[in-house]
Order: sequence, then structure tokens, then C-alpha cells
Amino acid sequence: MKKIIVTDKAPGAIGPYSQAVEVGSLLFCSGQIPLDPGTGKLVEGGVEEQAEQALKNVKGLLEGAGYSLDDVIKITVFARSMNDFATVNEIYGKYFSHDCPARSFVEVSGLPRGALVEIEAIASK
Repeated sequence: MKKIIVTDKAPGAIGPYSQAVEVGSLLFCSGQIPLDPGTGKLVEGGVEEQAEQALKNVKGLLEGAGYSLDDVIKITVFARSMNDFATVNEIYGKYFSHDCPARSFVEVSGLPRGALVEIEAIASK
């Protein structure tokens, strides 16, 4: 049975989708772009600031559903440029430094609201 997750610890959905869906012991988090949860606006700055905010949003979404970063088993990073790999990886390492989840890093031609990065997660308890 699926449970729709709604939390104010991450930006609300900006379209016809759920912030996250829990099925059994799995949590499927929608991609998080670097929106400030309080204002709903894209954070200012470059890819470093945007990666930081996107990861904060992932963390908030997990916590709002009763999970933690330690429960994450798979991350997908979507970036506007593969040239940002090292910068995003450095920020990512602050959140995942041991027993890291599996990860994909994919360059895309565009992201919602002109974001430079979007991060989605799957977690398991």
C-alpha cells in the first residue's frame, strides 16, 4: 500500500506529483531542485549553493517522512553540466561520507526553473 508524504521540511510540489511516496519499507523521493522551502524561490548563487540547497531539501524530505540520510540506498543527480561534477561531488561528500548509497550523475539539457542541479533519492528502512 502506498502512502503519500507531505512535509514542510522540503519545498512543496510545484506540479501534479507527490514530494515522496512510501511503499512498504521503501521511500521514493521526487527530485529536489534548489528551492528555499520558506520562499519557494530558487536560491541565489552558482552550482555550489544550488547543490547544497538541493541536498538540504532531500534531507528535509527524508526527515519529514521519518527517514534519514543513512537510509538512502540510491541517489540520482541531474546536472546542467558535467563540468560541475567535481563541485557537486564535494558538496555531496558532506552529506554522504561512509556507507554511501549507489549513485548516478547525469548531464541534462534543462531543469525546472532554470536550476543547475536536481537530486532524487530512494531510501529503505
